[in-house]
Amino acid sequence: MFPDAAGPPSLSVGTRCIAIDGAQSQRDIKMVELVSERAGASPTPSTASWSADLTTRDGYMFHVRPASPADEAALGAFFEHVDKEDLRFRFLSAIHNVGDDQLRALVTVDHDHTENFLAFDPATDRIVATAMLAADESLVRAEVALAIRTDFKRRGISWTLLDHVAAFARAKGIATLESIESRDNHQAIDLERERGWIASACPGDPASMMLRMTLSA
Repeated sequence: MFPDAAGPPSLSVGTRCIAIDGAQSQRDIKMVELVSERAGASPTPSTASWSADLTTRDGYMFHVRPASPADEAALGAFFEHVDKEDLRFRFLSAIHNVGDDQLRALVTVDHDHTENFLAFDPATDRIVATAMLAADESLVRAEVALAIRTDFKRRGISWTLLDHVAAFARAKGIATLESIESRDNHQAIDLERERGWIASACPGDPASMMLRMTLSA
């Protein structure tokens, strides 16, 4: 699904790519166009049905729905409230802000092989979290990447949102979720391990870890 004359096909989430054959990924600043004729389409009825009001273990309630191109400005405002270290963990590179090309890639999804779920605080209607999912052509494997607004951390949003994304992926028949984490992101790695993710080294990238979770039918 991700033809690349310079190398193997890859899964891409924002600036992150995982080479399907296990080789170290490229770090592009643009998302690969997965299905160009559908990119930027409105959520389909089946995808829109995954809009929901969720409650974390700590009792925080938030609304989640698929992203659309109309969310670009709001998503940009969200990333202004994500601290620099968390931006580095999300994009696996030291960046000071999320550029227009990156924002556009995160909201211009095909709602088939790629989906970006946005979490909204009901009191302000502001984005407090984002979870990007990008699957391979056969919808067997997918990479997921989350970011949480700094002042909304430690409310259980990330894990509740991840559970929602995992349920969505499972319903699409995706068998394996993958996540690349900086080795410095000890909290995320430890918590993912506690939730059943299997950690392994990223070939060719000693600074990162690959985590995988098998989704049950």
